[in-house]
Amino acid sequence: MLTQLLENAISARNDLITADPVGAFRLFAGFYEGEPNLVADVYGRTLVLSSYSSDPGEGQALLAEAQTVILQHLPWLTCVLQKQRQSQQEELRRGKITFGESCESSILEHGVKYALDLQMNQDASFYLDTRLLRKWLLDHSQGKEVLNTFAYTGSLGVAALAGGASRVLQNDRNARFMELARRSAMLNRLDLGKMKLRATDFYSEMARLKKEQVRFDIAIIDPPFFSVTEKGKVDMAAESERLINKVRPLIKHGGRLIVLNNALFLSGNEFMQSLHVLCQDGYLSVEEILKVPQDIIGYPSTLTGVAPAAPAPFNHSTKMVVLSVRRKDALAG
Repeated sequence: MLTQLLENAISARNDLITADPVGAFRLFAGFYEGEPNLVADVYGRTLVLSSYSSDPGEGQALLAEAQTVILQHLPWLTCVLQKQRQSQQEELRRGKITFGESCESSILEHGVKYALDLQMNQDASFYLDTRLLRKWLLDHSQGKEVLNTFAYTGSLGVAALAGGASRVLQNDRNARFMELARRSAMLNRLDLGKMKLRATDFYSEMARLKKEQVRFDIAIIDPPFFSVTEKGKVDMAAESERLINKVRPLIKHGGRLIVLNNALFLSGNEFMQSLHVLCQDGYLSVEEILKVPQDIIGYPSTLTGVAPAAPAPFNHSTKMVVLSVRRKDALAG
């Protein structure tokens, strides 16, 4: 059964499988394509297999079968990294190389190189579902000042910098994660003087920027699903509005606020309703809904599952919206 599901998924992605693989894509979106406990991603010539099974034996069997099948169909792969996302052992969550010797250290997307550390965390340090947002930033950042909050490894900020941003501020609590942003900028020979990395708490950093009256043309809010710090709580399912209101004062008149929410059990309509409430005062408006790439959600010929909460008007539980911002002080002047 799994073999057939994987073969169908590979066939549907023929246009993404090239003779000289340098990019990254989802090869098997198990939740949507028939095996919810398995995800397969390709980063250059490295295959990353992730098991979400709570049964270690079952998870290992899934990973082993998937590795065998995929290597038969993609013989150009030089490394396989297996992650057991539900394991009690951090080493297994971060991943174990089961084929080859070393993982890919960078990929190329829309002409931009991004540094990777596939074993840095339980995920792969680079989110594939925001590919089209990185393209949006490449196309809309020329001459702009950009704030990237909850930056993680900073790929969104690097995309903005590569798109010609005049200044990029990346904010995340973890300095080690953000070091990948510096490496990415260096890979592209971008001006590091235009990118600042701030390893501080979100709430403290927003308060500082507001006090100093710093303004940005574009701000990005891409929070983790849930976290608590000594300064405040981040709960995407319940508190998107609060996060937006923390960042909103930092955006210039005519600027854009990009909001992401990947809460699996929050429907697209519920999320949009919360945004429409914020837009009622006339100072925010929905400009654009960004889609998640097809390889992330599966194809008509491979789809067997549905999201637990209907994503519409989005096409995936990763919900991305571009909001236009108007400022009272600018209008009054």
